[in-house]
Amino acid sequence: MIWNPTEGIDLGFFTIRYYSLMFVIAFGLGWYIMKPIFKRENIAQDKLDTLFIWTVIATLLGARLGQVFFYDWEYFRNNPMEILLPVKFEPKLHFTGFQGLASHGAAIAIIIAMYFYSKNVIHKPILWILDRIVIPVASGAIFVRIGNFFNSEIVGKVTDSPLGIRFVRDYYSPKEVVNLTKITDVNQAYETLVTDPKYAALLERVPLKHAAQLYEAIAYVFVFFILFFLYWKTKTAEKHGLIFGYFLILLWSVRFVVEYVKESQGGIEETFGLFSTGQWLSIPFILLGIYYLFVAEKPIEDDIIK
Repeated sequence: MIWNPTEGIDLGFFTIRYYSLMFVIAFGLGWYIMKPIFKRENIAQDKLDTLFIWTVIATLLGARLGQVFFYDWEYFRNNPMEILLPVKFEPKLHFTGFQGLASHGAAIAIIIAMYFYSKNVIHKPILWILDRIVIPVASGAIFVRIGNFFNSEIVGKVTDSPLGIRFVRDYYSPKEVVNLTKITDVNQAYETLVTDPKYAALLERVPLKHAAQLYEAIAYVFVFFILFFLYWKTKTAEKHGLIFGYFLILLWSVRFVVEYVKESQGGIEETFGLFSTGQWLSIPFILLGIYYLFVAEKPIEDDIIK
């Protein structure tokens, strides 16, 4: 399969980027998943709206900072203005969007945000809200990885598998494809490279790689349905931290396994070796999940924080 999508839906005056659209779907679906949960728990609607806002901010800010400090600090330490700005200044100023968002950073930021939300807004133990918010978080992870697929980023390693995909936009940068085809419109240049027979040799250079983003997205579908089932069809939620523990083990185990077919993303793996950066960062979450499986218990007193 040759994968060469455009950046998004071109409306003429504005382009809706697929990656951004996936985030919108993830957050919107998350709100609808949490609505019946709050209704079941007799929590006011306005507190769900507050939760939505806090989660969006925590996810985007945490994911961005996670990318900066876990994966690409050497670059951003020399370009600090680009950390929170959706632009690049080299070789000239141009809009890029926020390319590079780390799920580990998002997870840490969400946990921190839920601590303050539980203490100041909902007045319940932090594990109460974590047990419930991980359900929409798992569904959101599906769409984030689909967004990565559209962006041809976080690609897998080279493979001879029939499932291999040629990620044209990962192999050839916009500047390279414009120079090769002599076409100034980037999307048209990529399309010409893929469809014009005279560029067949250039296309053959693009290696077949694992669609690691889709592997992960498909696995997260199962994680979501398991958590959804545990909350709605069992009494698991009665033990604070138990669903949260299952989430940590399931989601980060998926991440750990899929990392074996992902290309190296740099970061701390060069220092510690053995595992990739994504795997090293996943291990603490998995261990924390195992911990909560053993310590989770049904609260004796009412959930309201005194």
